[in-house]
Amino acid sequence: MAEQFTKHRQPWKADEVAKLRVLAGKGKGLKEIAKALNRSEESTKERAKIDGIGIAKLR
Repeated sequence: MAEQFTKHRQPWKADEVAKLRVLAGKGKGLKEIAKALNRSEESTKERAKIDGIGIAKLR
């Protein structure tokens, strides 16, 4: 069964963007950041792109 996200189509709050910046700054991967924010990977990736935040590409 696919994961359900409680924030479907919800606008990003300032504290969520701040947490995104902190986690990306620590070198966390997209999947880990999305899970911590309870957002989809696609939504997290798009928000990072909008704000110019680089997310590490873990292999």
